[in-house]
Amino acid sequence: MAPPLGRVGPRQPWQSAHALLVLPVALIAVITVVDLRSPNDVHLGPALVIAPALTPSFAGPRTTACIGALAVAAQALIGVRHGGIGTTNHIVQLITLSVLVVLTVVYSALRQRRQAQLAQVRTVAEAAQHVLMWPLPEQIGPLRIASLYLAAEDEAQIGGDLYAATVSDGAIRLLIGDVRGKGLPAIGEAALLLGAFRESAHRHIPLAELANRLNQSVTRYAADLETPEEEGERFATALLVEIPDRDPVTRMTSCGHPPPLLLSPGHVVTVPSLHPSPPLGVHDSSEHTLDVFSFEPGDTLLLYTDGVVEARDEHGRFYPLSDRVVRWAEDSPEALMHHLRRDLLAHVGGRLGDDAALIAVHRTHVERRRHHGRGDPGRGG
Repeated sequence: MAPPLGRVGPRQPWQSAHALLVLPVALIAVITVVDLRSPNDVHLGPALVIAPALTPSFAGPRTTACIGALAVAAQALIGVRHGGIGTTNHIVQLITLSVLVVLTVVYSALRQRRQAQLAQVRTVAEAAQHVLMWPLPEQIGPLRIASLYLAAEDEAQIGGDLYAATVSDGAIRLLIGDVRGKGLPAIGEAALLLGAFRESAHRHIPLAELANRLNQSVTRYAADLETPEEEGERFATALLVEIPDRDPVTRMTSCGHPPPLLLSPGHVVTVPSLHPSPPLGVHDSSEHTLDVFSFEPGDTLLLYTDGVVEARDEHGRFYPLSDRVVRWAEDSPEALMHHLRRDLLAHVGGRLGDDAALIAVHRTHVERRRHHGRGDPGRGG
């Protein structure tokens, strides 16, 4: 769709590339004119290589070759005007410039191929993310929801951290978890845990029983795929949360996962006291405790993985989530995620050492229609 009249639409990439072409062309023109007007003992022609060397940063190999040919032609013109193109000095300069142009074109072609490969990886990662990590709905009943996922690996958009949501018998059930490992190698275990949660969460079973079924799934997976060297190393932490539509409470079962933060009006941040069981996959059977806490209208529940609180700055200091989040305790879930993303990345210098995921759930004062937004809770997340 074209932008509305009177407004300028975003500049397309090809428009920016064409605008940047002015730089190498102007550089060739300026060097040529200055060299022609300089004394014969002043040689600026070798500086022409700068123009084709700059071009691959914004254009492909064909454009780079054209700029290189223009630079070689300018060098030839300079030679004709300064003692003839057949002199040894000008022949050496022409050959040297031509070789450098060819190398620059080859580099540009390799760079373009690498960019195409990276674009394909990103496309696959996005497809995998949509298959495994269905977008959470923005609104379910009286609850407003926002989420944030930051993968540690550069070309991965998903990894070992995971979350999902389902609607079950007048309540929403949430899962946030962290399987061992990070980035692409952890996707298989994350997919298993998400599938098991979506399959079992609709059966209206208590959270403790749901945790037990997830534990059985992770244990079977480890038994089938675990190598002798990895014995006991395949496990996952998880926090199961159930929030009724009408009762101002939240029920939780923790399997070795960090406790959430409860943000209340007045910039009050509290940490619910949970009774966690061991992580999923550590024992064949574990006793799981159901903890119940107040969750009043106006409160926000912040779920997160250990990649958030274990993120370190350049001095090795952990990210102080509970201290930082106080200032945004009364913000909307979307604004809260925006602030935390910016603040967390600033704390680590722009690069996380581990995957990180967060979910903010805000209970509104007025119950709205069942759900709307981008997600599909009927599908499980």
